[in-house]
Amino acid sequence: MGYRLGVDVGGTFTDLLLFDDDSGAFWRHKTPSTPHDSSEGILNGVEAICAHAAISPDEIEVFLHGTTVATNAVLEGKGARVGLVTTEGYRQIMQIARSFVPGGLAGWIVWPKPEPLAKLEDTVEIKGRMTAQGLELRPLDHDEIRAKLLALKAAGIEALTISLMNAYLNGTHENEVAAIAREVMPDIPLSLSHEVLPEMQEYERTLTTVANAAVRPVVGRYVRNLRARLEQVEMNGRLSLLRSDGGLMSSQKSEEQPVSLLMSGPAGGVTGALWVAKNAGLRNILTLDVGGTSTDVALIEDGEPRRVRTTEVGHLSVRASSLDVKTVGAGGGSIAYVPELTKALRVGPQSAGAVPGPVAYGKGGTLPTVTDANVVLGYLPENLLGGTFKLDRDGARKAVQTIADALGIGLMEAARGIIDIVNENMFGALRMISVQQGYDPRDFALMGFGGAGPLHVNAVARLMGSYPAVSPVSPGVLCALGDATTRMRSETARSLSKLKSQTSAEEIAALLGEMEGQVRSSLAADGLAESEIETSFEVDIRYSGQAFEVPMPVTLDDLGSAGLAGLAKRFDDEHHRLFTFNMEAEHEFVNLRAVALGRSLELPSNTIEKGNGDPSAAKIRDHELWMDGGPQAAAIYDRARLKSGDIIPGPAIVVEMDSTTLIETKHIATVDDFGNILITPA
Repeated sequence: MGYRLGVDVGGTFTDLLLFDDDSGAFWRHKTPSTPHDSSEGILNGVEAICAHAAISPDEIEVFLHGTTVATNAVLEGKGARVGLVTTEGYRQIMQIARSFVPGGLAGWIVWPKPEPLAKLEDTVEIKGRMTAQGLELRPLDHDEIRAKLLALKAAGIEALTISLMNAYLNGTHENEVAAIAREVMPDIPLSLSHEVLPEMQEYERTLTTVANAAVRPVVGRYVRNLRARLEQVEMNGRLSLLRSDGGLMSSQKSEEQPVSLLMSGPAGGVTGALWVAKNAGLRNILTLDVGGTSTDVALIEDGEPRRVRTTEVGHLSVRASSLDVKTVGAGGGSIAYVPELTKALRVGPQSAGAVPGPVAYGKGGTLPTVTDANVVLGYLPENLLGGTFKLDRDGARKAVQTIADALGIGLMEAARGIIDIVNENMFGALRMISVQQGYDPRDFALMGFGGAGPLHVNAVARLMGSYPAVSPVSPGVLCALGDATTRMRSETARSLSKLKSQTSAEEIAALLGEMEGQVRSSLAADGLAESEIETSFEVDIRYSGQAFEVPMPVTLDDLGSAGLAGLAKRFDDEHHRLFTFNMEAEHEFVNLRAVALGRSLELPSNTIEKGNGDPSAAKIRDHELWMDGGPQAAAIYDRARLKSGDIIPGPAIVVEMDSTTLIETKHIATVDDFGNILITPA
């Protein structure tokens, strides 16, 4: 098959993993991210890793990429100015929204409502109406539509959303408006609600389509710019981007439906963790992806990551499938400070990022960060990235000393306080996706990756009671590994909204069969062979009268054998697990969903040389670090020289090109056959 390249762009570093499908060899590289233009950092990395592998970029056949471009556009408010066309009487749909206020009861005395992505002055309503059965009630007035579109164009909109009442049942009117829009404003990208989200609930459908329109010009420019830059170095392989739900989509599809990319970055780590877990024989895993700016956590149960039907970015919550990933502002670059008012130590969410970065990086940073605290405590040796990156230990000490002086404590106590607080922040995020979802974290292993994940995984596993704490091979580029090992994915949904007594297994199976044809055709259009495509189905179910539904996986065979009664029984069991009760109300089948998956891009699992349990051949030198309130004698090991079965007592540090693993006191680490480090209490 040739070469495959996975690229993950983070806030601080851009990670690359190049894989040779024929020989199984792989190369990894980290390069500083370039926030002003992510493609610049990518090109730097592509040229460096190709030189390292002694190949030319034109030998790369598949380029797989996780990106935060859409995420950042939403968080930074840099999306396009969106015009919205809606049905007469619904002009304020974005302003009315849903009455969900963040925080607990009385958590917000005054809550400033977020500004809608489509402003009221950029929203127009038109005559014409479809019924709740999808039949035309009133025809459109084309002259009126043309006049209102011209007004939006004159106002300076940069993208257009068309979201009409009941369009999820019949998109004819939306298509008619789109045809006029293409004449009136040919250069403006269009997003139609019945294409983006063909589901009931007008607000969610409109919001999701508006979000798609808002990020479409930004993502489109980025993708086209990246393609052009790759062509300059003759990298003409297939470019695919990672979706929020952990699948891949072609770069052309990503330009049309970028709302599916809002959680693209964090999804790469989860898919990479799945590959590692399969090799390590672990089925239940909590993931801890610690980068320079933030920490992403997720839950994998029985080899399957949790997926949710909503994607949340900042205040925005859209109806798009994504992996259930929670993010907190806790990373290596998180800044420590002591507010004048409280005199209590705080860490994050502000980050030094890639520029200027932590003080220890010597790039002009002046504020103390988590990385600086790790350097002061001796958890990070002086050399990073295989010795190519020197750390400024004296600078880190001076920076952390400002925290110690503000608190009136010693340097080491201040540094350890910074680490303890950031670990507690990670612990809180992990509780959200485990304990608060009804899972016991003691039934899960904890896998730490990202540049700083293995530094914190032992301490956080101790807080969670989740063992073993796992440091995978090449943890710093695991997100890029996830990008390189995931599958092409296409999804479609359709609202049914019928009670159990009003429908039948045969009707639902027939609708799912139609939807299966749609998603398979979508992947076939991207060049996948029919034999490589797998399909799966979900049905959203709730008790009649409820406002929220639970997605239930189903197969056509299940419907044929167990019927709707079997599906309802499975829903009852899941509802009881989630909420501890069931209801007497009739079951309602709300939405249907079909998913097509391409062939799994398998990487061979290379085993490492068997050892005798003694890691002394991998020992670099003795070391001293600060732990448990005082200095501790430790040792530093080279991960590349560790063998299968080696046992490392804590405290110890294991270094490699892209990350550093910390093994705490009263813990012991074992190296498995694939090179993963498994840490358990001694």
